[in-house]
Amino acid sequence: YETLNAWSGGFQGEVTVRNAGSSALTGWTVGLNLAPGQSISSLWNGEHSGTSGLVTVRNASWNGPTAPGATAVFGFTATGSSTPAPSGLTCTGR
Repeated sequence: YETLNAWSGGFQGEVTVRNAGSSALTGWTVGLNLAPGQSISSLWNGEHSGTSGLVTVRNASWNGPTAPGATAVFGFTATGSSTPAPSGLTCTGR
C-alpha cells in the first residue's frame, strides 16, 4: 500500500497485489481496513463492496489472472485524513 497524494479532507492510495506463489492465480481479493472517518470515493482497476470500515476489493474481469511473481495494481480516492492510512490489508488469491 502507498499513499500517492493527500490533501485537506482526502487522499489517493494505491495497492499492489503480488503473486508470491508458484502457481498462477485466477483472481485475487484484498480486504482494506479503513480508519474511522475514511471512506472510498472512487476506485479503479478493481471492484469493491463497501465504502468504509472493511472494504473488500476484487480483481476486475481483465486483471485477475496473475502469473507467479507478477503484480496487479488498483487505486482509489478516499475522504478523510490519510493519517492514519488504512490500518490493515489482507490478500487472498484463487
